[in-house]
Amino acid sequence: MDAIVLLREDHKRVEKLFKAFEKTDEGDTAERRRIVDEVIEELTVHAWIEEQYFYPAAREVAPGTQDHVLESIEEHHAVVWMLSELTSMDASDERFKAKMSVVMEQVRHHVEEEEQDWFPDVRKAMGRNRLQELGKQLEEAKGQAPRDPLKVPSAASK
Repeated sequence: MDAIVLLREDHKRVEKLFKAFEKTDEGDTAERRRIVDEVIEELTVHAWIEEQYFYPAAREVAPGTQDHVLESIEEHHAVVWMLSELTSMDASDERFKAKMSVVMEQVRHHVEEEEQDWFPDVRKAMGRNRLQELGKQLEEAKGQAPRDPLKVPSAASK
């Protein structure tokens, strides 16, 4: 699987979780907690592999994507901090659903920009073989990725 296909699959998996969260009832705090915990893990791993492997490779082959990459890292920064807050927040807290709604809005915006605005440029510049190699690297890196959102490089304030 090539790197962009892998990242799009991650996006689809997270969107499914978002839709499941949106369908939960107010009193179903256990189900909300379960879904949010899964979202936290998925997005943490995804952000880490993007920042460690995909973004540097994209910048190398498609210098025109630099601004997109930098913006994406800032979007990751905001999301991983909210994810870290959700990690320890009680699902019955009145702000839990609101915070998750903001995460979903931010991630959906981020995904739309990546998939529509700059993945096509990266695909064209990188080529099939390199995308295949990078996809394998990303898949292997998922096992090494942290599960703590604050361990993602963009979590650090600079």
